[in-house]
Formats: sequence, C-alpha cells, structure tokens
Amino acid sequence: MPGPVFDRIAIIGAGLIGSSLALAAREFRAAKTVVLYDSSEDVRKRAAALELGDVADTLETACSGADCVILCVPVGAIGETSKALAAYLKEGAILTDVGSVKERALEAMLEQCPAGVHLIPGHPIAGTEKSGPEAGFATLFRKAWHILTPLPQQEEPYNSAVDRLASFWEMLGARVEIMEAARHDRVLAITSHLPHLIAYNIVSTAYDMESVGEGEVVKYSAGGFRDFTRIAASDPTMWRDVFLNNKDAVLETLGRFSEDLAALQRAIRWGDGEMLMQEFERARGIRKAIIEAGQDTDETNFGRNKDGEKD
Repeated sequence: MPGPVFDRIAIIGAGLIGSSLALAAREFRAAKTVVLYDSSEDVRKRAAALELGDVADTLETACSGADCVILCVPVGAIGETSKALAAYLKEGAILTDVGSVKERALEAMLEQCPAGVHLIPGHPIAGTEKSGPEAGFATLFRKAWHILTPLPQQEEPYNSAVDRLASFWEMLGARVEIMEAARHDRVLAITSHLPHLIAYNIVSTAYDMESVGEGEVVKYSAGGFRDFTRIAASDPTMWRDVFLNNKDAVLETLGRFSEDLAALQRAIRWGDGEMLMQEFERARGIRKAIIEAGQDTDETNFGRNKDGEKD
C-alpha cells in the first residue's frame, strides 16, 4: 500500500463531508495526521467524542503546519472562512474545498489565498441527506467522482500540487476529473441543483395540500414522493447557499425545464399520448445509460426490501 499523501491535513467543518473525509483519510492512510475544526463548540465536542481525529479549538491550531487545508463549510461561508485562516497557512500548502459551486468559491478563496499557497478548488459528487458529524462514514467517496477545478495556465510547483491532491482523493476511492469551474457549475445545475430545487418544491406543495387531504398525502405517499422527501431532507443552509451562489446557471437550467414541463402539460391537456410516450421512452434511456456507466444499479432498493417494506 502506498504511503500517506500528506503528513498533516486540516478539515474545516465537521459535517457529513468533513467527518467522512476524516474517517476515510485515516482508514485508507491518505494522511498521517488528521485535524478537524468546526466553528460550533457543540460540533467540536461531538466530533471529539466520535474520535474523528485531532479536534482543534481554534483555526490557528488546526491550520498551522498543515500540508492541505480542506474547507468543508457551506458555499456562502467559504470567503469568510478563507479570510479567517489565511494567516495560518504555510508556504507550499494546498487550500481546497468541497463546495458544490465552483466559480464563486474560486473567486472567494482566490481573494484571500496568500502567495505561495496552492489554491485548488474541488467538489466530491457524493453525499446523503444526513448531516452532522455522526453522519460521516469512510466509504462515502468510494467510486464517486471528485472534480478538481484548478487555476488555468499554471506551471510547477502548482501542477505537482494538483497531482498530489488528486492522488489523495484517489486513495479515498474517488475518481478524479479535471474541469473548468464554469463548466462544473453548468453541469451540476442540471444533475444536482435543479433536482434538489424540484424536490423542495414538490414537498412544499404537498405540505400545503396536507390540510386538504387530512394527512393522506403522507399516509399514501408512493415511492416517487418518498424519494423526493429524502432529497428534500438535505441540509437547508448548504442548499440555500448553493442556489444563491450558482443562480445564473440554475436560472438558465430552470428556464429550460419550465419550457419542457409546459410542453408536457400541453400534451396531457390535448391527449397527445404519442408525445408523452416519446418523452418517457427517452427518459428510460437516460436511466439505462446511468446504470451502464456505473453510477447506480438496477436493484430495487429505495430504502425498502424486495417485499416493499422499509428495511
């Protein structure tokens, strides 16, 4: 087994991603020393009780001497957090993040990043609807994509730092892809951000209908609605920041979605079964492609066993 990529890493933010990072880095020996810090004293105490790593009481203690500092905070807090820890970064260190929006994160970190520190934004496409340090698990990143959006047109030693960070994520089981920040935000707007927005909206609509249905929306919810509620159970702070910081790409994607939804609405109104079949068959093809790409399986799970009961 190869040796650790980093002697010391600092993870700022001990939620689902931060705690999973700490557990994975230790289990797969990607770092010799793992230090965590969270702005919440309660979260720090819980992280310490879970033995996620060396829990620091201050940003200075966490970041001083770290070879790699990973920001696992909401996108809206990246700029403020980068400013607060900038003075504690050693020369040659890597500063990265795990945010779902890359252009705004890049701008925020670049403004605060000291000279001599390698800024390499990143985003692991992995997660669950759970949050908090208790939600973390070491295999979260296994076979997941991790997208790095490095600064353009860089030379050594920056390129070596990118390779080193990629090796770190690969040791955690991730598949690393290099992508331009703006492209990342456009891709994630349709594959992640819009689905979450739709889920929040559908669940909100159902909540408004609850008084009319006298509880029937929840009582008789089918699999599709249950899956939307799982997505909508994700961290509200994180997703608020995602939409506010990737608003251009999300609004562009939402506009296209609204047009396509209106076309389906017209097909239903006018009884155009041919159009509905065409669109539904195309959607099935996309599902098949996702399974063939290894992004999911065709097993019937959705939190229930083969008899349809909850596991």
